[in-house]
Amino acid sequence: MFCSWWKFGMDATMLAFESNQVIGMRLLKLSGGGTAAQAEAQRMVSEKIMAAGEAAMVMATGGSTAKVMAGYRRKVQANARRLSRP
Repeated sequence: MFCSWWKFGMDATMLAFESNQVIGMRLLKLSGGGTAAQAEAQRMVSEKIMAAGEAAMVMATGGSTAKVMAGYRRKVQANARRLSRP
């Protein structure tokens, strides 16, 4: 029981750190303006809508908060990889 709570806490902490990194990279991209910034802004909004819908579906079908957290972390990590490429 303790291990599952510990893992959830660590995953939540890592999600916070990873999200902060992505927010910073997105702000840099948006501050540059132009078509790349516009595309990133549109991507950001559509991703958030899709992620919220997916999380709701996971919970509605009996999934756990840990499964929702894992889904968010996968998306955030993918964004970090994408945004860190030159």
